[in-house]
Amino acid sequence: MTALICGSVAYDTVMVFEGHFKDHILADRIHMLNVAFLVPGLRRNFGGCAGNIGYNLKLLGGQGKVMATVGMDFGPYRAWMIDCGLSLDHIRQLDDEYTAQAYITTDADNNQITAFHPGAMNHAHVNKVPKDAGVQLGIVAPESHIGMREHAAQFAAAGIPFIFDPGQAMTLLGPDDLREMIGQARWVAVNDYEASLLVERTGWSFADIAGKVEALIVTRGAQGSQIHTGGAVHEIPPVKAAQIADPTGCGDAYRGGLLYGLQRGLDWATTGRIASLMGSIKIGHHGTQTHRFTREEFAQRYRTEFGVALEW
Repeated sequence: MTALICGSVAYDTVMVFEGHFKDHILADRIHMLNVAFLVPGLRRNFGGCAGNIGYNLKLLGGQGKVMATVGMDFGPYRAWMIDCGLSLDHIRQLDDEYTAQAYITTDADNNQITAFHPGAMNHAHVNKVPKDAGVQLGIVAPESHIGMREHAAQFAAAGIPFIFDPGQAMTLLGPDDLREMIGQARWVAVNDYEASLLVERTGWSFADIAGKVEALIVTRGAQGSQIHTGGAVHEIPPVKAAQIADPTGCGDAYRGGLLYGLQRGLDWATTGRIASLMGSIKIGHHGTQTHRFTREEFAQRYRTEFGVALEW
């Protein structure tokens, strides 16, 4: 079963300032801010929601194709995807735009200042969900709001079940958009803050939203996650990370686990635990696509954490 992963592909440039922003930003001068930070630490990572989800699904042995628009500077990311065995069938390069990219400066207190350039991602809607490419499962992850709306509608029209993952695009989508996309989706995946926003923006109660889909998945950070389905709630325990290096991309790793479980027809308790473990593994590494493991290593970690063998 092949999953089509709609969302962003982006470069993340992470710069580390060894001091504290609060020592250089004067509260009474915020209206005329002009500061510069020396950043001796710098990393350029491959990222974007679709890229990250596709990478994590591939690690688990699942089948997925990333669908995204990228720019003239896509070359290094293209080589990385090929090296990782990720399909380029639904990647469209626009030669008059840059690939989406985030510039993130982090200080010693882990405060962040981020600038995001959407670039080619603004044209995500030029890609269409294919009807004849063997796609049997999908996810609509954050990209341009037009792209998200159109891809959700195209999945629904094609009868392809999909996860709606509004994420950081939540504020770009209006109440009517959110209500319509929830109605089109088979599953919805959000974190606990986004779940509250969904309730506020749709005017529906949490129970209303859960009742409109086959499963409502809510991640809760260190408190684990919950999967609301069929009137029941599966409490998914958290997995304590060996170290906390970088939380960026943990939600995408979790969603890679969800897609894998859905592809293999696993029960929700097992699927949630796979997803939880994926997020824990990711948080121990800097960057969103730097963690690796073998199937044997993952199965052993699963047994250690949950006390049962992984039947996958």
